[in-house]
Amino acid sequence: MLEKKETQYEKVVLIGLITQNQDEEKLNEYLDELEFLAYTAGAETAKRFTQKLDTPNPKTFVGKGKLQEIKEYIIENEIPTVIFDDELTPSQLKNIERELEVKILDRTNLILDIFAQRAQTSYARTQVELAQYEYLLPRLTRMWTHLERQKGGIGLRGPGETEIETDRRIVRDRISLLKEKLKAIDKQMQTQRGNRGKMVRVALVGYTNVGKSTLMNALAKSEVFAENKLFATLDTTVRKVVISNIPFLLTDTVGFIRKLPTQLVESFKSTLDEVREADLLIHVVDISHPSFEDHIESVNQILNEIDCREKPTILAFNKIDAFSYVQKEEDDLTPTTRENLSLEDWKKTWMAKENNPTVFLSAIQKSNYTEFKKLVYEEIKKIHTQRFPYNDFLYEYYEEE
Repeated sequence: MLEKKETQYEKVVLIGLITQNQDEEKLNEYLDELEFLAYTAGAETAKRFTQKLDTPNPKTFVGKGKLQEIKEYIIENEIPTVIFDDELTPSQLKNIERELEVKILDRTNLILDIFAQRAQTSYARTQVELAQYEYLLPRLTRMWTHLERQKGGIGLRGPGETEIETDRRIVRDRISLLKEKLKAIDKQMQTQRGNRGKMVRVALVGYTNVGKSTLMNALAKSEVFAENKLFATLDTTVRKVVISNIPFLLTDTVGFIRKLPTQLVESFKSTLDEVREADLLIHVVDISHPSFEDHIESVNQILNEIDCREKPTILAFNKIDAFSYVQKEEDDLTPTTRENLSLEDWKKTWMAKENNPTVFLSAIQKSNYTEFKKLVYEEIKKIHTQRFPYNDFLYEYYEEE
């Protein structure tokens, strides 16, 4: 009998800066997220290095002394990879690689690597490949000819063209080819969307790892891949769902994240067409996360970018089962904090007073799930009655067995 191999995690160190725009508390939040990203990619964090600077060092991101400290640590502990929390410029990347002599990644590169691992369909793989090439183009260095064989033959190489120029041309050609391929797939997907008729469309949106796929599985009684890792879902999934007597189409979309690479926003804009064409958005929020307000803001910013901020939206505060509530004694005079707010207390906060309908639930435990389904039904009914005004007698919510 074959023994099951344990997952081998690559050792990494993380680097971040405390700056004028990012205090220590905010940096720690970002580094926590970066550590989770690294774990998702298959890495184990050995140590974090932080430094206080007004602005990043234009040559090496961190100061010379800090870089030397990092170098000594990675040599002593045989660390093969260093990950920076912000995107490095091509010159910073080159200088740091020369100094540390190990693999250097920045946040953007790490996210692209996770996307490359997670992409399942040809469409998602093409989008990720395009984002990778657009990220790599300005970072081409002397070792770049492994991409593919150089173009050869009479008349195909310009006079005096250097190796690096050849490589840039190869990458630019590949970017053009991928863009054309995406245009062709986009046309097919537009046709598919057009064939769905007048059925109400609902899209799940939210920060990465908030439970969108789990909620999709519960509503659609399907088996969409869900995992407690960032970007578990990349490929858009559409399912037909019926609540009581109203059918609708439910779409699970890629999760958003803070500091989302520009290349990914651009290459995945076509995937976000599902969000653009939705009649109703279900904005899923992980209420158990300490930074859920920031997550809401990050998602809203991206929705603004794709002109979807004004769409009818349900705010679904998920993971109430993971919410840490500590009951206060009646004579306890300590200030009320996040940890001693009950669910009923939360319902009295700004969240429940939003203009958008709001619900608190646990998708995995199905807590308050009936209330959630009823709210979805009521919101879909509003759209359905406008689209099919002669079916009023059909609308009556009932809980399915």
